[in-house]
Amino acid sequence: MIDRKPAFLSRRHFLAGSAALGAAVALHPYSVRAAGNQAHLRLMETTDIHVNVYPYDYYADKPSDTVGLARTASIIDAIRAEAKNALLFDNGDFLQGNPMGDYVAYERGIKDGDVHPVIAAMNVLNYEAGTLGNHEFNYGLPFMEKVLAGANFPYCCANLVKGELAETPLKDEFFVPPFLVLEREIELGDGAMKPIRIGVIGFVPPQIMVWDQANLEGKANTRGIVEAAKAWVPKLREEGVDLVLALSHSGIAGNDPKDDRPENASLDLARVEGIDAVFTGHQHLRFPGEKDFQDIDGADPKKGTLAGKPAVMAGFWGSDLGLIDLLLEHDGKAWKIADFSTELRPIYERADKTVTATVKSDEPVLDAAKADHEATLTYVRTPVGKTSAPLYSYFALVADDPSVQIVNQAQTWYMREILKPTEFASLPLLSAAAPFKAGGRSGPDYYTDVAAGPIAIKNVADLYLYPNTVRAVKITGAVVKEWLEMSAGMFRQVEAGKEDQPLLADDFPSYNFDVIDGVTYQIDVTRPARYSAEGQLADKGSERIVDLKFADRPIDPEQEFIVATNNYRAGGGGNFPGISADKIVYVAPDANRDVIVRYIHDQGTINPSADANWRFAPAKGTSATFETGPKAKQYAASVKGATIEPTGREENGFALYRIRL
Repeated sequence: MIDRKPAFLSRRHFLAGSAALGAAVALHPYSVRAAGNQAHLRLMETTDIHVNVYPYDYYADKPSDTVGLARTASIIDAIRAEAKNALLFDNGDFLQGNPMGDYVAYERGIKDGDVHPVIAAMNVLNYEAGTLGNHEFNYGLPFMEKVLAGANFPYCCANLVKGELAETPLKDEFFVPPFLVLEREIELGDGAMKPIRIGVIGFVPPQIMVWDQANLEGKANTRGIVEAAKAWVPKLREEGVDLVLALSHSGIAGNDPKDDRPENASLDLARVEGIDAVFTGHQHLRFPGEKDFQDIDGADPKKGTLAGKPAVMAGFWGSDLGLIDLLLEHDGKAWKIADFSTELRPIYERADKTVTATVKSDEPVLDAAKADHEATLTYVRTPVGKTSAPLYSYFALVADDPSVQIVNQAQTWYMREILKPTEFASLPLLSAAAPFKAGGRSGPDYYTDVAAGPIAIKNVADLYLYPNTVRAVKITGAVVKEWLEMSAGMFRQVEAGKEDQPLLADDFPSYNFDVIDGVTYQIDVTRPARYSAEGQLADKGSERIVDLKFADRPIDPEQEFIVATNNYRAGGGGNFPGISADKIVYVAPDANRDVIVRYIHDQGTINPSADANWRFAPAKGTSATFETGPKAKQYAASVKGATIEPTGREENGFALYRIRL
């Protein structure tokens, strides 16, 4: 697909916008020093917006200084004005992720010709192109296609295939074009204009076929990111493009020779010949500058390069605008990259406990989504019942927790009724759930905190962030144990008899820390983790799960169980040992969140108090430390099955607590 525009919008337009914001604009050094045969091209990225148009936390029902495309938008004009030539792209995951997305999908609906509020907001900003993220598929393909139809800019994705895979990638059919060719005119250092053809190619994690199996099976398929790139980048080069920009909704990870379809493949993608620059995303991290990427061979988080090529990852929820600046040089025959730099421009600053917004919201962007924002506020404030005890997740990673307990209670209640008329009614029923809001990379305010009393839809969305659907799997007691061994990878190994050792593993996401209700068990963190965060067997001889019991007796490894969970886990998400789609015995039509709402309606008043069915194995004279939100203090004394106390120290806005084993 070729997209022709006569020229970049004039710099005068951007200067006018910047003046209106009161911004002082200085040209980037590349624009200042570009010679007559050179040009400065600025490439800008948003990624992982997740419907966060407004600077508002719908779960807490209050404004937020750390999110919002409207905030990001307010700096775009000024950032454009620093360069004589600038292009804006989106790198996916814009369609799901907060209650506004759910309101539009489940309440308002979207008809042919409707414009989704996040697309309406993006349409204001003069995007050149975008690609698809994994969350674009959460509401189904028909919904996604109607949303994309409302965009005034094109989308591309080279590894999302319509129907079955063809014999080669070049014969695949697509939902959106595999690549785009942007024909533009670029301003040189001497003010003259010269044509340039920019190739844009997009990619999505191939794991969407697992994560959204119900929406995609029989309708779509995926290829590995690198496999698709090696097929399509040469075809893109045959179009005579001067540059190839990869929109990779995929993270940054080291090479795993055993995995030919990695989820986080942007580094491998950068190694594909013919690609000049890479936009990354998906991991909700920042590149350049993110400490998590320090030890990955081929990634330079200080310079902002992958395999020596410029790359950025612009945070999440509108937190940053990612910039790749290219100094291009024309030798009379072709353009080449003479120099480059990368950076992120944040919308807020964090100093100790204080978060300060550094920009205001862009009014046209707010206006574009205003009606749906206001309707979402009404939607999330609707009461559905009461809770007799507070729901919080401040200690969800170190003790049995009410925010996870209520999810497990609801799933058990739902699945027990479903299974009554089936052959599985006589099997023991367990339930698995994980904490979604547990701080980590999302910050010290990212916790569930619902007071006792009325409970509204916003609170249910707070408990269960994702529009997953319920699944039931049939597994043995042995697999139950391995499931829990994988979850126990959340913790570092600690030394018995030693005080204040860090407890939580940096690379283990909280959504993979499943607590299984219906059994009791202990976790011995003085032993090494049996599995890595990626689900690989790391220490065959180690067993952290001890004293695992069902009905007060040691669990029988041969006994069969039904476990209620979600489509992500049941389909193999997280690479849990023994859990895969062939173990599924029931595919529910209902979302986990809807089940929670129905459970609360049914009960009238819920009691989410944790029952302490799991705890750490005792280790005399041993303590460990963990981070949690500063508001955790009011609940520390009520945690069951653990001795927890504040250390009095804080770090990056988090409070540091101690747990005695």
